[in-house]
Amino acid sequence: MTDERFAAPVVSVVGKSKSGRTTLLEGLISTLIDHGWRVATIKNHAHDTDIDVPGKDTWRHERAGAVVTMISAPNRYGVIRKVDKARTLEELAAEAGDVDIVLTEGFGIEADTRIEVVRAERSTEPRFAAEELFALATDVPELAEWPLPVFALDETVELAELIEERFLR
Repeated sequence: MTDERFAAPVVSVVGKSKSGRTTLLEGLISTLIDHGWRVATIKNHAHDTDIDVPGKDTWRHERAGAVVTMISAPNRYGVIRKVDKARTLEELAAEAGDVDIVLTEGFGIEADTRIEVVRAERSTEPRFAAEELFALATDVPELAEWPLPVFALDETVELAELIEERFLR
């Protein structure tokens, strides 16, 4: 199942805070890059936050009133843009540019392709129903029987290979 709203497949990792979403994403990113794919990531943050280092030049530029602040270095560049509303997943994915896949952390409601992370110390029940998920990563033994691909929390290589098979080949 691919979502026609996006130029590249978008796969969202969802789950409760401190469930291991970021760790799972790190493994997926590393594996997909090792396999030759160009990966973009988007992190959904539910609250207002600073994304620049307080006191540094770009932080000072923004605080002085710049609507767009950019930083450029030989190995990367960044753009900080003041906005009047949160951007949709569709808008953000379009900004990713020329990539093979977009992995997100969050966007549970907007995403059509979701991998939910369920860690026993945070919860034993997924937030989404099985038919709303692409896969499940968990350490809860009772969830191993769910009617969808279920992975251990550390099976990022196997999960990345399923993503490749379904969306990249």
